[in-house]
Amino acid sequence: MVRAALLTAPGRPLELVEIDLPAPGPGQVRVKLAAAGVCHSDLSLATGLLRAATPVVLGHEGSGTVTAVGEGVTSVRPGDAVVLNWAPACGTCHLCALGEPWLCENSAGASTQPYAALSDGTGVHPGLGVAAFAEETLVAERALIPLPDGVPLAAAALLGCAVLTGYGAVHNAARVRAGESVVVIGLGGVGLAVLQAARIAGAGPIVAVDVTPEKEELARRHGATDFLLSDERTAKGVRQLTGGHGADHAFECAGRASTIRTAWSATRRGGRTTVVGIGGKDDLVSFSALEVFYFARTLSACVYGNSDPVKDVPVLAEHVRAGRLDLESLITDRITLDEIPAAFDRMAAGRGGRSLVVF
Repeated sequence: MVRAALLTAPGRPLELVEIDLPAPGPGQVRVKLAAAGVCHSDLSLATGLLRAATPVVLGHEGSGTVTAVGEGVTSVRPGDAVVLNWAPACGTCHLCALGEPWLCENSAGASTQPYAALSDGTGVHPGLGVAAFAEETLVAERALIPLPDGVPLAAAALLGCAVLTGYGAVHNAARVRAGESVVVIGLGGVGLAVLQAARIAGAGPIVAVDVTPEKEELARRHGATDFLLSDERTAKGVRQLTGGHGADHAFECAGRASTIRTAWSATRRGGRTTVVGIGGKDDLVSFSALEVFYFARTLSACVYGNSDPVKDVPVLAEHVRAGRLDLESLITDRITLDEIPAAFDRMAAGRGGRSLVVF
């Protein structure tokens, strides 16, 4: 039996319960969590903005140590440090064959089947296939990435979502080049990771935008050269900071129609707007046919940073070892399982960076 934060239905408070976690079957691995990041996707699942089978243990950004492996597992063994991969590619579907594993048609399969049980036998589902808001979890072998040497185990949890997403948005999706200007709208954990990735790419100026003035110091610490409070004048402010043209690249990390529209308007003619945040299905963005033609901007989304975690985590680890990527500075609150609701409240209010559950 292991302690876990359980969501019984969307909109209900999380409950700390004990779940019965079985021994690993063929191709499965049991992992003792070291840490789990609290991501905005977890909040969206908790509120019902994103759908999940319930009851469910949320949490998809985690790191830990392998405690047991099932038959046929060859890539890890007990004692290995690992990062959890909430979107493991199958390698065989149409999109994987096209070289787009972040869009794998089968990556979400694990979340549809119970992986554990309550004391009364009720099946429990793993949030996004990972269930990191628990002392231990059980996942398929392909949902694990061996942690390279030189990366602190607890902070490595952020590699599983925020950093892969932010770094990938800059380097895989937008392919930012040295000297190009960047604006980042929304400075949660992912937005801060985008700032660091833009700095690593040699971008400049790097303009950070948020609704909370307290985020300015945090933004500058992560690579921002300028900071703007989000309002109706944001796009004009970005143009003033970029020679009157607008940014070469705009990254929207809030997941709202209004900020997507702002990011688009802050992008120069011929520039690129990349949507990183996850929004609601009824939150509509509109553009006129004339402006789409005239501005010749590219508007695209990226999923999981358009990343292949198996290839990209070692790259990120090298940046950490070289001191270019600072995982610790992304963490503004270290919490326990019972403090996740407070972390959700901070996130909804736009306060702080990443909250990290430490076991």
